[in-house]
Amino acid sequence: MSRRRIQIFDTTLRDGEQSPGIALQPHEKAEIAEQLERLGVDVIEAGFAGASPGDFEGVRAVARAVGRPTVASLARTVLADLDAAAEALAGAGRSRIHVFLATSALHMEKKLGLEPQEVVEHARWSVEYAASLVDEVEFSCEDATRSDPAFAARVCRVAIEAGATIINLPDTVGYALPAEYAGFLADVRRRCPEIRGVTLSVHCHNDLGLAVANSLAGIQVGATQVECTVNGIGERAGNASLEEIVMALNVRGDHFEIETGINTAEITAASKLVSERTGYVVQPNKAVVGANAFAHEAGIHQDGMLKDERTYQIMDPVDVGVRMTLPLGKHSGRHAFARACAERGVELEGEELNAAFRRFKERADAGGAVALEDVFEEVRA
Repeated sequence: MSRRRIQIFDTTLRDGEQSPGIALQPHEKAEIAEQLERLGVDVIEAGFAGASPGDFEGVRAVARAVGRPTVASLARTVLADLDAAAEALAGAGRSRIHVFLATSALHMEKKLGLEPQEVVEHARWSVEYAASLVDEVEFSCEDATRSDPAFAARVCRVAIEAGATIINLPDTVGYALPAEYAGFLADVRRRCPEIRGVTLSVHCHNDLGLAVANSLAGIQVGATQVECTVNGIGERAGNASLEEIVMALNVRGDHFEIETGINTAEITAASKLVSERTGYVVQPNKAVVGANAFAHEAGIHQDGMLKDERTYQIMDPVDVGVRMTLPLGKHSGRHAFARACAERGVELEGEELNAAFRRFKERADAGGAVALEDVFEEVRA
């Protein structure tokens, strides 16, 4: 059976950069974009060209730096935003304006001050105008998951009629639960069958820690584009993590039967570069790219890993560009300790090994790092 292909839309340089304290310079955006191209993403959302002169130059730098991926700029339904996006994207091999407009009653009333019919008309003219400027237009119903499905479907239909070829139904504030999100997408698509003729995209935030789960739920009900960021950075609690989504699709290919164009061996390099340039440290226990993602300290786990790595590891670390480690600590077992000694050129056997292991455990229980060389000297003194 052929696998369905999912487009990876990376918004590290736009939504990711909206994380507090991040302000990437144009050359830094270009550098990250080049790594994203090596990673194999399909679309790079380079920024919000209308937001500031710096963001305009950032989008322009990315458009000139990469060749294969589509380059996108976010834009409100405002003439100045649309014109700025088109100008910044002029050097792109393939350009996309990503138009967004809120469709929830809360946002329409409190933020936009617009009546529903006015929102419909804003969607219509902005998409129609954007389509005359660039290669393709994506339209997003901001705060979709808190919108009336019937109204969201109405706006989507108008956007598609106006020329949008990608429709995004985001969980903007991370409110939805996986089954609920899947049901919402299915409901909107039922009410707007025109969506079946375009790309359906999902964009989920992590306020309840469900961004990846919601994205996967969306993919399962027919989404063909997923919007995500390297290391899961983004507004508030962040966006869906690119590396987690991709590896979930890879590891559980038996379940999803879906493929991406991602070169997973470049995941760790992308993670490190984004962390270095943004100053956002990756937590050690972060899935896939955290320092501890492939580290096994517990003795039972280490023993299993030494016998067959499949006992406690569902991914081959080489697939994401790293190596497995068996760090030594208070929970480590004798086999891992003996292996660590051997790797340092010290072969221990019998009582000498037992004595060294006992001494190591005493030091490890006291806390802090233990230098094996000190243990060797004490045992052989």
